[in-house]
Amino acid sequence: MPSEHPMFRIDSFSCGYGKAPVVKDISFTLSPGQRLALLGPNGCGKTTLLRGIMGILSSSGNIELEGQNLRTMTIRERGRNLAMLTQMHSVSFSYTVMETVLLGRYPHLESRLFSSPDAEDRRIAEEQLKKLGLWQERDKPITELSGGQLQRVLLARTFAQTPRLILLDEPANHLDLKYQVELVEDLKKWTGEPGRAAIGVFHDLDLAFSFADTVLLMDQGKTVFLGKTADLEPEALSRVFGIDVPGYMRKSRLRWETLTNREDQHGNLQKPL
Repeated sequence: MPSEHPMFRIDSFSCGYGKAPVVKDISFTLSPGQRLALLGPNGCGKTTLLRGIMGILSSSGNIELEGQNLRTMTIRERGRNLAMLTQMHSVSFSYTVMETVLLGRYPHLESRLFSSPDAEDRRIAEEQLKKLGLWQERDKPITELSGGQLQRVLLARTFAQTPRLILLDEPANHLDLKYQVELVEDLKKWTGEPGRAAIGVFHDLDLAFSFADTVLLMDQGKTVFLGKTADLEPEALSRVFGIDVPGYMRKSRLRWETLTNREDQHGNLQKPL
């Protein structure tokens, strides 16, 4: 029987770093399988909103998961339901790939002290490593991985946490094109499973539109547009970003069309890149 509550809801939600809120009066709901992209210029409040949802920042307004107030959850309960994947940073500790992924199981351990992953935790970690093509690297120190491999390990750790909702803060930043595409595809597959949803911050509009079915466009901490990705007016993007976004995208597309349709000296079309 379907729940009477949306999977996730925030209503009149505000948060920030001091007395004056950065995010102001944001409201939206998410259904299972939904992927929401947060768009807007630097400083508009996208990352602040994610941190407010995670409980890292103080906030006001309603925030619920399946009708339960997230503020009443313990840290461990939050960790069982919400996970956050950020942009890749350098690491200085030499955990193995398997050990790093098993860190995602911490919220599921029964007690705070003297607990260690059990057979079920290891099964879940193994499953995610195999799904993301990392099983052969399971014993390798993460300090020896490439940037793309490391971000994939962190994604496996996030999946191993088995949350209901994943928050993504520029997860593809610093990744080359191949890993960006694979990251988005992995996230889309993950949200295709029952009872899952994701919210992502992306600066790359193409990547954001590839990821999301819904968009929240923000400016100065407030909602400018909330709705289906296909319904977002290009003019709204231009106003918020302060440039001719459609014009820029058309020029970019023209460059790729020119590049992939060049003729060689014999008049034959070159194969697309």
